[in-house]
Amino acid sequence: MVNSHGSHILVDYTSFFTSAKDIGQLLLSIMEQAIDNSDARRVHSHVEIFDGVTSPPGFAAAVLLDESHLTAHCYSDKGWLAIDCFTCGGTNAESIVDEIHQRLLILSPDIKLENRTTASRFLHGGE
Repeated sequence: MVNSHGSHILVDYTSFFTSAKDIGQLLLSIMEQAIDNSDARRVHSHVEIFDGVTSPPGFAAAVLLDESHLTAHCYSDKGWLAIDCFTCGGTNAESIVDEIHQRLLILSPDIKLENRTTASRFLHGGE
């Protein structure tokens, strides 16, 4: 029998357009709140904004956890947003991603969920 000790959720959105100012920082704050509302322990957070000059416009945001990570990557000119949530142990990655999804629907009502994939991680045969 194969057991797991974590889960990994990958989510892809299109039509993520919003008039909110500083959307990268705002999304990082939403991610931090979702982590703080879970059993995960946040250890570091950072957002990098890309201006479209040397990189496509958008941002990358990361919240490092003692259990793994939560990231978001956005191509703002295309409306593409990808969320990656990897948690270990008993931390419920589904509830973290669900909370972020609900907040995204408010920020960008026309956002479209293209794909949501969940995989078991740290597969092992026993204790």
